[in-house]
Amino acid sequence: MAIDASKTALLLLDLQNEMVDPKGKVGAGGLAKIVAERRVLENARSALDAARKHKLSIAHVRLGFRSDYLDALSVAPRVAKMKANQAAILGTFGTEFPGMVAPQGGEHIITKQCVNPFFNTGLMTWLMQRGVRHLVLGGVVTNLVVESTARAADDAGFAITVLEDCCAAPNADWHRFSIENILPLFGEVSSSQKFVSALG
Repeated sequence: MAIDASKTALLLLDLQNEMVDPKGKVGAGGLAKIVAERRVLENARSALDAARKHKLSIAHVRLGFRSDYLDALSVAPRVAKMKANQAAILGTFGTEFPGMVAPQGGEHIITKQCVNPFFNTGLMTWLMQRGVRHLVLGGVVTNLVVESTARAADDAGFAITVLEDCCAAPNADWHRFSIENILPLFGEVSSSQKFVSALG
């Protein structure tokens, strides 16, 4: 893995309390347990520390809605379930970040209302303003936000690296299929350790 720190951004995707904490409304359904078993937050923190040390651009992406969900455009069943559970409402525990991967001053926070973090957000502009051409991704869920980000970033001409050990899905087969069959079509699949080593 070759990395030019001046042209690379680390994007941590949906590593928010709602998804990764056992008290989160999504995390409580089993995702938080898998995140813990895979040490996703610890691995993401390792990547985050290296990115900070080498002054990469860093963005923390989260899912967050108004309390009335009028900004939720999707009519998919998973979104209806989130509405019913009052999940991912801005200003609540669910849309904050766990301490291990919490943003520091100067790190960008992108709030989205759908899977794709480029849709209706300022992410593309933020990346372009910084001259970023390479995106390093980690987050949950592998076959949703990680895969969606890789697809959209590839369409926009970015090089992509996915840190497999910084990703998880509620179903191990979904994660494995995405990692082995889908994400390699759009970029490189690597690990937090290789990312840290590549930065030196």
